[in-house]
Amino acid sequence: MLASVLIALFGVFISSISQVMLKKSAMAKHDSALGEYLNPLVIGAYALFVGATLCSVIAFRQIPLSMGPILDATGYFYVVLFGITIFHEKIDRTKILALAIIIAGVLIYSSGV
Repeated sequence: MLASVLIALFGVFISSISQVMLKKSAMAKHDSALGEYLNPLVIGAYALFVGATLCSVIAFRQIPLSMGPILDATGYFYVVLFGITIFHEKIDRTKILALAIIIAGVLIYSSGV
């Protein structure tokens, strides 16, 4: 089951990367409306989304369905991390508190309490 959990977490991670790619593409200037959707970042991001979906399908063969939302919640951590490191966003107390609550929830669920 550990391997399936790791596959699910990897899927969440690559899904977060694809979100960054879509945001980078949205921030860029494009020559045409078609160019907004048919550029390497967007196509690559959707390819990663397909990979993330495949990871979920593989993982849910072994892990309980109830664990899915908990594992998906780890994506919020990646989004904050990427926001700070890639987009130079500022993190405030509210975001830190929200992230701490999410991490606490994941840890509580993982411990079986």
